[in-house]
Amino acid sequence: MKGREKALILPLPGSDDLAISLAGRLGLDRGELEWRRFPDGESYLRLHDDPAGRDIVVVARLDHPDSILATLLFAADLLREMGARRIGLAAPYLPYMRQDMRFNPGEAVTSRSFARLISAAFDWLVTVDPHLHRYASLDEIYSLESTVVEAAPALADWIAAEVEDPVLIGPDGESEQWVSAVAELRKLPWRVFTKKRLGDRDVALQMPDLSGLARHTPVLVDDIISSGTTMAAAGRQLVQAGFRAPVVVGVHGLFGDCARETLAEAGLNQIVCTNSIDVPEGEIDLSPLLAEGVGAWLKG
Repeated sequence: MKGREKALILPLPGSDDLAISLAGRLGLDRGELEWRRFPDGESYLRLHDDPAGRDIVVVARLDHPDSILATLLFAADLLREMGARRIGLAAPYLPYMRQDMRFNPGEAVTSRSFARLISAAFDWLVTVDPHLHRYASLDEIYSLESTVVEAAPALADWIAAEVEDPVLIGPDGESEQWVSAVAELRKLPWRVFTKKRLGDRDVALQMPDLSGLARHTPVLVDDIISSGTTMAAAGRQLVQAGFRAPVVVGVHGLFGDCARETLAEAGLNQIVCTNSIDVPEGEIDLSPLLAEGVGAWLKG
């Protein structure tokens, strides 16, 4: 960044810890965005730094996105108005990716709607393992430039350090890409359940062949822990088959209504995920991987 001021890291509410870590790793200043709500529920924003001519990295946790989307867009617009050179978004969890087709007439395909909003407000995006199911890449719906950071190295390091003789298990076919990536890094055995979903909270699972793996500790791995239903069903089958109580490891811990209770009732008491979302289970730090992704954009 020779010839211009250093980039500025700017956290949105709820993302200060990530911003502090990124600023420290990248040797950058951390800006201050004052935010509060007026009595009528509208947002007040004030930037306490001058962004003119600088690259700005907005750091935002975007779980429960409806409550923060207006603040995110207002902040980007304020930065643009005040002369920021480029505005990037570091959002470890990217929401609205699962509504990726119109299942019924008149439904909003919100993954595309959200992508248009973010692409119009920012110049680039760094995120972690977005839920790409029917899309081959973010480029199908996002028009801004983007970098996808893989959490697999961080998950693999945690599992290797904390779990004795692990065998990685995906609770359904969609999880195979994450299970296989994590297993490959540490040359660990892995298997995947097959799943038939009967409803939002009702699934039927078929256990894979686990011959010769009875002495291993099952580690259920998936990208998103939301309702916990699929993880719980897989965990019950593993325990009934004589395995140790499985460890649950996820990238993004959303933990919807009753998810923790559902997992606990299935005997799944060791649950760990990354800090992409601010939850007690977020033991796996993504900051080193995020810093690499953000740093690459700032060097451009």
